[in-house]
Amino acid sequence: MKIEGLAAVVTGGASGLGGATAAMLAELGAKVAILDLNEEVGAAHAKAIGGLFVAANVADEASVAAALDAAEAAHGTARILVNCAGVAPAIKTVGKENKAHPLDAFRRTVEVNLIGSFNLIAQFAARLAAAEPVGEERGVIVNTASVAAFDGQIGQAAYSASKGGVVGMTLPVARDLAQHRIRVVTIAPGIFLTPMLMGLPQAAQDSLGTQVPHPSRLGKPEEYAQMVRSIVENPMLNGETIRLDGAIRMAPR
Repeated sequence: MKIEGLAAVVTGGASGLGGATAAMLAELGAKVAILDLNEEVGAAHAKAIGGLFVAANVADEASVAAALDAAEAAHGTARILVNCAGVAPAIKTVGKENKAHPLDAFRRTVEVNLIGSFNLIAQFAARLAAAEPVGEERGVIVNTASVAAFDGQIGQAAYSASKGGVVGMTLPVARDLAQHRIRVVTIAPGIFLTPMLMGLPQAAQDSLGTQVPHPSRLGKPEEYAQMVRSIVENPMLNGETIRLDGAIRMAPR
């Protein structure tokens, strides 16, 4: 699909991978709506790229419906959805003093990362299914998993389970939506320079980067955005999870 002139929705678009993706889409002429919980940062980024900010909780059905209503009222029917909203707790299954992993923390991770992604997918696709096709397709959905879906580290039980769910639903959802001419692709990033990692000392960032075989550095959010662009523009990319990780395979810790 040609990005120019299309309406797009990016969850978690205030910063990080989502922020870079929102900026890329806007630069290529898309009308971008950022859905995020961080109102201050999200609104500022939306203003900077000429987009729209809407506060939304991706795990809440009514919140997402209202956010998509606002985006559609401003930009028309969205053709591109990029799911970047997520949380990444680090909690062992059995922690200090033999304390069990809090179930609420596990549940919340799955609610945001997995259920939140599906919530956007289902509501976005239901709206798009009624629109006229653009050429041979109606639109594209890009989800964000993680290499943790395959190489989960110590303390990543909840995170890996949630991202593994995103990988697992990619093909069946793509098959579900094929009749509506909507493609579904997932990106599984490796170690990227997100706001969380940017808070680490430079020495720690460099140490993480050396774990990547090639290029031996942290990924740039703009490189994630570049992959999103490739997915949107290539009509044969569908039903697949793409590792974007410099060939890393994560060690246990």
